[in-house]
Amino acid sequence: MTIKEAERTYRLPNPTTAEDLGCRWSHVLNYGDRVLLAGYYYNGAKKPSYFAAVYEHLDEDKSCEGAIGLKAVSDVEFLDEGHAVAWALGQ
Repeated sequence: MTIKEAERTYRLPNPTTAEDLGCRWSHVLNYGDRVLLAGYYYNGAKKPSYFAAVYEHLDEDKSCEGAIGLKAVSDVEFLDEGHAVAWALGQ
């Protein structure tokens, strides 16, 4: 999935701030220079519905109000947020 497709499908903001992501999504993690997101997107009963996204800082402001941009989004959905976060950590 391309970045533009992910923005439309999952309604991911780009660019944004970590603070804004934290208000919209429940699983947002600061990890070094990246911000990881595990989001939920309903795909039907008993189907994998979690996705992962990785954001990177766009400027020197590493606070929650610093600008971040979408770097990668998982091509597959996961059964739970833990697997989504594990994918994001590997990026």
